[in-house]
Amino acid sequence: MPLPPLPPRVRPALADATRGRILFGGDYNPEQWPEETWPDDIRLMREAGVNSVTVGVFSWAKLEPRPGERQFGWLDRLLELLHESGIGVVLATPTASPPPWLGRLHPDTLPVDEDGRTEWWGGRQHFSHSSDTYRHHAAAITEDLAARYGSHPALTMWHINNEYCTYDHSDRAAARFRDWLKQRYGTLDALNTAWGTAFWSQGYGDWAEIHTPRRAHYLRNPSQVLDFKRFTSDMLLECYRAERDIVRRYSPHIPVTTNFMPLWEGVDAWRWADEEDVVSVDLYPDPRDPLGAQHGALVQDLTRSQARGPWMLMEQAAGPVNWRGVNHPKPRGLNRLWSLQAVARGADAVCYFQWRQSRQGAEKFHSGMVGHAGEEGRTYREVRRIGAELARIAPEVTGTHTVNDLAILHDWHSWWAGAHEGRLSGEVDYAQVLTAWHRALWESHLTADFAHPEHDLTRYCMVVVPQLYALTDAAVDNLVAYVHQGGTLVSGFLTGIADQDDRVRPGGMDARLRELFGIGTLHEWWPLEAGETVRCGGFGGTLWSEEIESVEGAEVVAAYEGGELDGLPAVLRNGRAWYLSTLPEPSHLRELLARIAAQAGVRPPLDGLPPQVEAVRRGEALFLLNHARESVTVPVPGTHHDLLTGAKVTDEVTLDRYGAAVLKP
Repeated sequence: MPLPPLPPRVRPALADATRGRILFGGDYNPEQWPEETWPDDIRLMREAGVNSVTVGVFSWAKLEPRPGERQFGWLDRLLELLHESGIGVVLATPTASPPPWLGRLHPDTLPVDEDGRTEWWGGRQHFSHSSDTYRHHAAAITEDLAARYGSHPALTMWHINNEYCTYDHSDRAAARFRDWLKQRYGTLDALNTAWGTAFWSQGYGDWAEIHTPRRAHYLRNPSQVLDFKRFTSDMLLECYRAERDIVRRYSPHIPVTTNFMPLWEGVDAWRWADEEDVVSVDLYPDPRDPLGAQHGALVQDLTRSQARGPWMLMEQAAGPVNWRGVNHPKPRGLNRLWSLQAVARGADAVCYFQWRQSRQGAEKFHSGMVGHAGEEGRTYREVRRIGAELARIAPEVTGTHTVNDLAILHDWHSWWAGAHEGRLSGEVDYAQVLTAWHRALWESHLTADFAHPEHDLTRYCMVVVPQLYALTDAAVDNLVAYVHQGGTLVSGFLTGIADQDDRVRPGGMDARLRELFGIGTLHEWWPLEAGETVRCGGFGGTLWSEEIESVEGAEVVAAYEGGELDGLPAVLRNGRAWYLSTLPEPSHLRELLARIAAQAGVRPPLDGLPPQVEAVRRGEALFLLNHARESVTVPVPGTHHDLLTGAKVTDEVTLDRYGAAVLKP
């Protein structure tokens, strides 16, 4: 029988699992191997400094080979072996990949795509979040796992499902969508108003007429699509909560997590993070991408901000992945460098997918901590070094925080609203714009938090808004109040255009924001073609331009030169509020934001940094990370102790290619 609910309590946290260590390890899938290999796995784990493994993520068919049958013996033996070896277990519920029998016996558990086609078993994530049958079976296996292992001494954390990402357009999902809409709007009149159904004769007279936004002859209603994305995030969150609440009843002292995908559009991770004890993410930058480290920094900053402190890198690759057109390995040293980058930006757990590289299946060419070359391979030797170094620095960094004076605003609902099919330019991609602004700050050696536009921003000296197409009234008022209280706000184009229902604000931009930025009239948007630039007083603008008039007293920092917009503002300043009606080329955006930051009192953690060296302060430790393929000398005034090597550093430190130092005064 299920245990009764617990009274209100203090939630456990990542610190309850780390216990002063940096968790190091990865997904362990021993069911893919003969049991005779397990002792050898344990030996190699201990030699590599592995102190945590995630078990059971894709083991549903192993645990329940036939309906209602339970085979826990292998998992009993595995957990005992790991516990005896001093290796903690993050135990996963296996519900991301139901066994074939569930889909065969219960077709209602299978998701349906927007064309009405069923997605079958044979891969993973083949479940309908709206299926009562799926939810029942997922709860049953979770209940039995929690009852059996909730008090096991090896257990350090629960991991629910895996990379929630399933969309569903089935009739079951449509029924739940209608219920969700009734809760949101109450009446059909309110829904018709919010969706603007007077356009194209879309007015709904009965709830039964509403379906998910399946494929249409022409453009779908953007407000309906927006609400469907909100609904999908909420349905997946319901699935997560159901399993989380089960394991909490059996082990209230054990923290619970699920792993986000990096900067993924599908779930509102601000809302999800509030439901987790530990915020974790999977991160796979391309080793051939010259901006791979910046992508990693962006995801790490976002995850740290969602966690409001230390977080967990649940998955990364020890070498190549297997889903890109060409999958390149990591050069020597890059795995170590990117692992230390995660710790610098707040990670108290550095883990991989997976421990041992698979010999069969769809991901047999995805690397593991132990690759096909075995323990003599370069990958495993590098993993051993990383494990030793993380153990060395853990006492000085675990549980500490980064403190930043700069915030980047990000909101999933705004992203969803701005991505509708009928937008002015398919060249404007929200994630790319966000990345461009973060890149400009990262290359200026400025570390930033992320924040929601309705969060309290008063602790930040400077706030940047790369793009927030749709804003609630509360968010707009928050931005205005932030500037009036002395903060510096820098906004990009297409911000404040629509409200939360994707209804365009009168005047083409919220009137409060136009007043804040010194914009009198926004006459027209002038999107640019791919590769097209427009001259803007010494720099080139890309992607976008706007025909705006400034009010008296606002400063035109840069004006368009030539063409239809000649002489009109490209960069406008009104006191502490700045507005960019185009996206400056990377070097100019970097220079502009660095100059504004300096004026606002935001400075890099260290002066005189070479371009490819990243510097981040976490607690009292200064992380220096060299992303270049050649060595570099970094000036570091004073005397420091390098936690990685134990050496004393005076006034400067030399970093090898992909080298790192962790300095403490």
